[in-house]
Amino acid sequence: MHSINENDFSKIDLNLVIVLLVMFEVRSVTLAANRLYLGQPAVSAALKRLREMFGDALFVRTSQGMTPTPRAEQLVQQFTPLIQDLHRVIFTPKAFDAQHDSRTFRIGMSDWLEQWLMPDLLSELALTAPKIDIKVVAADPWQAIPLMEQQQADVVVTVGDEASRDLTREKIARAGFRTLWSAQQIAVKKLTLDAFVRHDHALVSYRGASESALDRELQQQGKARHVRYVTLHFSGLPLLLKQLPLFATVPQGLVDPWREHYDLQAAPVPVKMPDYELSLLWHNAQHDDPANRWLRDRLRGLLLTKAR
Repeated sequence: MHSINENDFSKIDLNLVIVLLVMFEVRSVTLAANRLYLGQPAVSAALKRLREMFGDALFVRTSQGMTPTPRAEQLVQQFTPLIQDLHRVIFTPKAFDAQHDSRTFRIGMSDWLEQWLMPDLLSELALTAPKIDIKVVAADPWQAIPLMEQQQADVVVTVGDEASRDLTREKIARAGFRTLWSAQQIAVKKLTLDAFVRHDHALVSYRGASESALDRELQQQGKARHVRYVTLHFSGLPLLLKQLPLFATVPQGLVDPWREHYDLQAAPVPVKMPDYELSLLWHNAQHDDPANRWLRDRLRGLLLTKAR
């Protein structure tokens, strides 16, 4: 494949090629002007420039009209498929067909969102988009912005409200927290504030902190809890709760599956906790991409359904 020399095209007007093709079809300056919504002088000027460009008369006036030269016939034969392809590229962007297209999407999210969302998303895709694969990229709320600015994911599902001029954040739904424990480890039927602070806690902190907004609320009430275990991941908590007398306060999306699979107890947090807001985050460069829009639609619908 030959490299393109941009300087070769600096003085070329694509409209001249259109004039050439129309002239070849109608064989008349007057008819070409009408077809192109131009004046006859403009078409005549375009023909002059075409003749200079190709060093050929291109069209000769005869009793049958403007008869093309062999060079004009050759040019029309070469230009026609090129212009048709160009028209298709400009005016018919490639659609995304989820049912038949093969594609791997990179979705950024933290581990609890993966546990909560991915089983349902993959089940849906198995039926409606069998050639679509998903790759999850680790993205806690602090990683989400730089991850998307570098376009290392197609979409991020996240919480928080950090912004970037390169990105679009769409807030989808709000949800809260619940506290979980094992009845075999902590004999509590109704979770009170006193019971809450009497036992140890496990805390998920993406930055390794030993306190959270929950602890600040406790302090305002003159209370404190003891955080015995801090981890970066939610996934290890259920088995930990089964074996140790610990409370864990987690996003409510995890509550039902953890109660079902691990026989855990759940109750509202006995202090006021701010809700978290679920968002989709994507790079502005992908805003109008049909495949990215399709993926965002799937995730938006899933979040709205799961957060109810």
